[in-house]
Amino acid sequence: MDQAQNYDVLVIGSGAAGMRVALGLADQVKVAVLTKGTHEDSSTFHAQGGIAAVLDDTDSVESHIHDTLVAGAGLCDEKAVRFVVERGRQAIAELAAAGVEFTTEMGPEGRLAYHLTREGGHSHRRVVHAADATGQAVSNGLFKQASSHPNIVMLHHQVAIDLIRERRPDGRTGRVLGAYVLDKTPGRVRAFTAKITVLASGGCSKVYLYTSNPDAVTGDGIAMAWRAGCRVANMEFTQFHPTCLFHPRAKSFLLTEALRGEGAVLRLPDGSRFMPQFHPMAELAPRDIVARAIDHEMKRLGVESVFLDISHQPADFIKGHFPTVYKACRQFGFDLTKAPVPVVPAAHFTCGGVMTDLEGRTDLEGLFALGEAACTGLHGANRMASNSLLECLVVSAAASRAILQELPHIEAPASAPAWDEAGVTDSDEEVVVAHNWVELRHLMWDYVGIVRTNKRLERAKRRVDMLLMEIAEYYGRFRVTSDLLELRNLAVCADLIIRSAQSRKESRGLHYTLDYPRPDESQPPQPTVLTPPNYPA
Repeated sequence: MDQAQNYDVLVIGSGAAGMRVALGLADQVKVAVLTKGTHEDSSTFHAQGGIAAVLDDTDSVESHIHDTLVAGAGLCDEKAVRFVVERGRQAIAELAAAGVEFTTEMGPEGRLAYHLTREGGHSHRRVVHAADATGQAVSNGLFKQASSHPNIVMLHHQVAIDLIRERRPDGRTGRVLGAYVLDKTPGRVRAFTAKITVLASGGCSKVYLYTSNPDAVTGDGIAMAWRAGCRVANMEFTQFHPTCLFHPRAKSFLLTEALRGEGAVLRLPDGSRFMPQFHPMAELAPRDIVARAIDHEMKRLGVESVFLDISHQPADFIKGHFPTVYKACRQFGFDLTKAPVPVVPAAHFTCGGVMTDLEGRTDLEGLFALGEAACTGLHGANRMASNSLLECLVVSAAASRAILQELPHIEAPASAPAWDEAGVTDSDEEVVVAHNWVELRHLMWDYVGIVRTNKRLERAKRRVDMLLMEIAEYYGRFRVTSDLLELRNLAVCADLIIRSAQSRKESRGLHYTLDYPRPDESQPPQPTVLTPPNYPA
């Protein structure tokens, strides 16, 4: 193992949450930001739609709060919702000041104003965006600031392995001191120590066969926090985005919900609409309802996809508002301006995660979690569109203030225990990792997808238990690789999702089971909380 790297704060992840918290700290302390690839591999960079915030005089904070609570199906923490929504305007102003150029239009009084679109679950137009590549604009803007700041060290191609815990004289573990990290380029493991460690590594939707997420989103932070002793909550609530492009080469290309906000409709192969039969808001219903309706129609008809149609809008309007989507569809042989395009649902967002407060604190001293890796209570049982980037920005800003208050009272950590590679060899069985990766994502899609049953969940649990044992044996025998670490983390997340789903004896929000097809109204809804064996009492 190479010599340890020491910083005031270690941030794992370079999406909006990771870079925003780093920028909030860097004027006063030294920060390291680790990313598995580059900032372009984050979910933030690939986000198309926008950021929900109350920016129009006809809208209100109370309306945004109400819409979020409704979408969350009774499981949102109202305090968290209010905290995030009330700070939306400020978050947008900070991004604009940082150089993020949002799409504007001429307002009724002849002044430029943000062009606001509407997405599923929202009762008003309140989604500010940069055409249809908002995440790219936000990510590039934050990265430009972070990479030029003298107190921020950006380190690419780093894969976090596990958190380092303090070993007390009585044998018990104490605060988090940093993390062991695999540098992918030379393939070496280093210890990064810090007074505060921040997990901002995203969700775990890559656990599913079909997903809109980039390849790097493999639940690393959630799995690491769980192994270290943190509770997780609401892991059964995986949001399936209704409209991913259906094409063998498209892989995970998302057709932004803003298309439906601007009038796109869903059609069956015969051209007929079907969403009005499922919800009064039709195509603008919350995502869980739209995804489940598509899944129902595909299974009922035995078809591979349904179709999204915005061709009734003027061609210049489509090309101007959705240049990224238009160009990508053309590359795959589809023209949004002329005909409907085939779409299917795909795993998109992890609504649960590591339990935190509204400043990102976890159960462990010295550890914060932010963004999609965390569960603040904002999303409840179903995330409302474009609330996620808002949460990243607001809670990360709060976390940076809290961390700065704590740092003067924390001693620099002592040297970390050496990374132990005794008895391990280079693997000559990489096919095991590849095989288990495919099996895991298939079984999660087949048994723990949009529609669940007790029997499907039982089957998934048995198979995941076997995979966990195989992966643990493999991990103990061979030197770590990026693929092995990602598989290890995804298997942990799969287990957490299944266990959470099994414990919820009702259908609510994104969790729909044929065995309990309605919400349980006999008692107030409660979050699903899982506690690890090493949870600090």
